[in-house]
Amino acid sequence: MIQRRQILAGAAAFPAASLAAPATAQPARLLRYVPHANLPNIDPFTNTAFVARDHAMMVFDQLYGMDEQFRPQPQMVAGHVVENDGLLWRFTLREGLRFHDNTPVRGRDCIASIRRWGARDAFGQALMARVSEMTEVSDRVFQIRLTSPFPKIIDAFAKVTTSCLFIMPERLGNVDPSTNITEAIGSGPYRFRREEWVPGSRVVYERNADYVPVQAAPSMTAGGKITHFDRVEWHIMPDPATASAALQAGEVDWWEQPTADLFPLFLRGAAARNIAVDVINNTGLIGIFRPNHLTTPFNNPAVRRAVVTAINQMDFMTAVIGDAGIPGRPNLRREGIGYFAPESPSASTVGLDRLRKSVDAARAELQAAGAMGARLLLMNATDLSSINAASLVGADLFRRMGFNVDLASTDWGTMVARRGSRNPIEQGGWSGFFTFWSGVDHWNPASHASIRGHGAASWPGWPTIPAIEAQRDAWFNAPNDAAALAATTEMQRIAFDEVPYVPTGMYYQPTAYRRNLTGILKGQPPLFWNVRRG
Repeated sequence: MIQRRQILAGAAAFPAASLAAPATAQPARLLRYVPHANLPNIDPFTNTAFVARDHAMMVFDQLYGMDEQFRPQPQMVAGHVVENDGLLWRFTLREGLRFHDNTPVRGRDCIASIRRWGARDAFGQALMARVSEMTEVSDRVFQIRLTSPFPKIIDAFAKVTTSCLFIMPERLGNVDPSTNITEAIGSGPYRFRREEWVPGSRVVYERNADYVPVQAAPSMTAGGKITHFDRVEWHIMPDPATASAALQAGEVDWWEQPTADLFPLFLRGAAARNIAVDVINNTGLIGIFRPNHLTTPFNNPAVRRAVVTAINQMDFMTAVIGDAGIPGRPNLRREGIGYFAPESPSASTVGLDRLRKSVDAARAELQAAGAMGARLLLMNATDLSSINAASLVGADLFRRMGFNVDLASTDWGTMVARRGSRNPIEQGGWSGFFTFWSGVDHWNPASHASIRGHGAASWPGWPTIPAIEAQRDAWFNAPNDAAALAATTEMQRIAFDEVPYVPTGMYYQPTAYRRNLTGILKGQPPLFWNVRRG
């Protein structure tokens, strides 16, 4: 942590990154943006990384959007009807929807997209388990027949958690769900310029002049997606110092996730006159440690529980975001975080006493479990400051507990590729990794991929915990809010015992942008409609 702060302390004096034109020549119709990570691939279904979701929001559209109150709103659909006691849902698309290759959006495109998404996404899997058939009634109408009622179907279609349901042409929807698509052709407000994509450096989007927005006020991913820039460029920066210098010089307009070390710089003097710092995602970011349940030592639940005993969530959050705040939000850190977002209707305090912050107690538990000195291979993404900070704190903690720790530090894309390996450590496998989810990802069991316990089909880490799956089903079938809360409370109790992952706290990530930008929407994810210059 000391080294990281020393490196970033020189950001103000770092020479600005050259992006082909000085600030005074910045075209009014060009937006330059620094995302939190490189875009490893363009498939929003096979890749659950936030950056893939954010990319897809530019290119694709959704049947339903989600407003700032997390209420689904019609987006690609003109409306729907429900018949046969909730077993038949019929959807009618808006007129004039066209993909970027100028082909019309049809019911069969929606069906293929739903089927491919439903094979990968946790919420989608719950829906598809109840689907009897999906049929195209006409080009603009398709229907879904269910074997049992699924009243949350619109919530599934509108969700902003990865993986979101994006509608793509039938030929892409028919691609095997385990194989990445190789072209990004959607019907959304921007076109992906594949020929200008330089992985690890730049992603380019061009305004879709043929896009017909919904006639409604914009609100998160719902409403009218009015674009005010002809071109949006994502520039992946080599380090925070370069991103900071570029933002101060006006060579970029918006930096998604500045590091905490730089907040004081942006909040005073000349920088403060030109740069705004704000939290737009009010659901926060929740940290987790994901153990690999298939390999030793974390295939032993007693070892996983020892990690829970040792965790001090505030240590992790302080390393990630610092101990200072910003105007309007003096504290960016939170502890006492369980298995659901604290503001969500699913949250409870059950089991939080298991977070004892005691390394000595954890060492005793590790000794009793016969895992003292066990080798760990922790994956770390050094190009994501939040993950890197959490990984360094975690590696130190695990060593003090008594583990023999190897820290495999790579870039984010390499880490994402490696985490799919189920091999032993000696054959390219891994023991665990630290990462973050948006608070909305942990809002309820439907969208909460990392709590699931369905074995080989689970998110990497692959826990098998039938009791959690049973309570998840109980939540889906809950007749009222009290029954739903009872199910999520029991899920949390089981989770603290079986430990699908370890919650490491929560923080609020400010974003930084030039003050001549207006209209940046609140919510999750970062959105590029409604934004304008001046």
